[in-house]
Amino acid sequence: MRLAIVYDTKTGNTAKMAEYLIEGFTAVDGAEAKAFPITAVDEEYVKASDALIVGTPTYNGYLTARMKAWLESAPAKLNVAGKLGGAYATAAFIHGGGDLAIQCILTHLLVDGMMVYSSGQAKGMPVIHLGPVAIAPDLDAFADLFRIYGKRMAEQVACIV
Repeated sequence: MRLAIVYDTKTGNTAKMAEYLIEGFTAVDGAEAKAFPITAVDEEYVKASDALIVGTPTYNGYLTARMKAWLESAPAKLNVAGKLGGAYATAAFIHGGGDLAIQCILTHLLVDGMMVYSSGQAKGMPVIHLGPVAIAPDLDAFADLFRIYGKRMAEQVACIV
């Protein structure tokens, strides 16, 4: 089973959190994952993947303009319909709009026919309602949350492939 992560990043924070997601996803037997900045997406890898997680930094309480433009054009041509989708964000403030950015991503993924998953309350603590958000400057404090999210995504993918 295969996961693709596509992210935007300006400072490297969102890329760093993708690595924690990969650690969690690949902790499940038979799972492989790769992460790509939106400027260098391996389209064949994404097309062959069973799941897609999209990540964005949060600017002005929302996702980046570059990520919004990517979401409006790329996923449909990457054959994502019917696959499992998820989202994550990084932010400078706990009230900085990370959840709003994730909701926007999830809406785009739903419109493109993806089945979105976060695990919600179903897996217990930590509860991840929409997707994980890491708050700078202490990104490493959120590493376990991102690993757990990645592992839960892999377990859910295993249920549907």
